[in-house]
Amino acid sequence: MANTIPDFTGSELKLVNQTLFERYGRMVALQTAEAEVQLDPESEDLTTCPVIYWEERGAHFVAFKLSDNRYKAQFFYSETTQYGTGKESFDNLGDCIITLLQVQADHEQEMKGIRSGMTRLDIKEDSGDGYTGPLVI
Repeated sequence: MANTIPDFTGSELKLVNQTLFERYGRMVALQTAEAEVQLDPESEDLTTCPVIYWEERGAHFVAFKLSDNRYKAQFFYSETTQYGTGKESFDNLGDCIITLLQVQADHEQEMKGIRSGMTRLDIKEDSGDGYTGPLVI
């Protein structure tokens, strides 16, 4: 199928670069590619979409351009551990990338045993005596 979806523009790439710089404090290498995506769940047809890809902190990130002003993103650690943003698509690339980074950061904290909204009293401390209750000050 011919690619009818326009590539990411220079402005879109600049926006992603700026957002990643703000998140990581340094430039992150972006790669552009294409992917075949099933845009219509009722059809088995695949559509070739432009993709931005980057790796950071052990995660792989992919942002798909589904049409003009329609984006979707996900991150993964391996082929069997893939995560989305919880939203089917975005009409703003900046919102898409920011949401993706927030979801991945929350996931990273959960993997460390820290959940959003926890206070220091919620975090368990191992005192060495077998007690793993809340930290009491």
